[in-house]
Amino acid sequence: MPRTSRRPGHRSLLPPSDLRLFSPTSERPVRAKAQRLESDTEIQPHRHAWAQVAICVSGVARITAESATYLVPAWRAVWIPPGVEHAVTVVEAAELRSLYIHQDEQHVGPGGVAAAEQPAWQACRVVEVSPLLRELVLQMGGSATAAEPDADAAARERRLGDLALDELRRASAVRLGIGLPQDKRLRSLCEAVLADPVRHATLDGWAAEAGASPRTVARLFRQELGSSFGPWRQQVLLAHAMTLAARGRPMGVIAAELGYASASAFTAMVRRSVGAPPARFFGKTARLP
Repeated sequence: MPRTSRRPGHRSLLPPSDLRLFSPTSERPVRAKAQRLESDTEIQPHRHAWAQVAICVSGVARITAESATYLVPAWRAVWIPPGVEHAVTVVEAAELRSLYIHQDEQHVGPGGVAAAEQPAWQACRVVEVSPLLRELVLQMGGSATAAEPDADAAARERRLGDLALDELRRASAVRLGIGLPQDKRLRSLCEAVLADPVRHATLDGWAAEAGASPRTVARLFRQELGSSFGPWRQQVLLAHAMTLAARGRPMGVIAAELGYASASAFTAMVRRSVGAPPARFFGKTARLP
């Protein structure tokens, strides 16, 4: 797994790797790819004919697909349906594993045709990575670059892939995902919030920085995202809280770093957003040994 190199303060822009090396086939319906990427690395937008499950083994990656972006720490994964354009930005040096899933009558999606026909699998979604799925992905990663494995290795890859698909079908969805607008002015403002969500606590502060009136920004949020600024920013804060939890920060420290006056206020926000208290929701977010 080659590492990328970069100069301090330099953002590395990488084209997607040669996907032909990893494209799934009817004989090898589930393929695995492993990458180690330094922070501030970007993989340019691309798409492919097969589905992808992107998993962070360590570090934090941001995956932008369709009209949303997802901050993905360890123990979370993003399901990307076939044909959807997506890009990757590495927030914190990451080891990224991907499963590529062939789309034929036998492997249309997790669990087969019936699962793929469900609307939930026809759009990007965040799912939890169980310890079993994590181990399967790690095991498959060892043979990810073998273009023509021998019969034993191919049979093992097939068995691991079938079990990974079954485990993925059972994975719990996580209500994460941050909507992104098409309007260029609002998109720039949203990107600034994503980069530093606590620089301003109110819409007025962000609007002033963008050189627009709060009323104009509020109108664009409703038109472009169907949401007001407050709930949208809460999703950004929740995503950043996940990255801090992945670094082992205590909940009280996370609450303070995200600008909450008390741990109870932070807990209330998490409950509203995901329907679970922080201890339960972030308990599955941890670095791997």
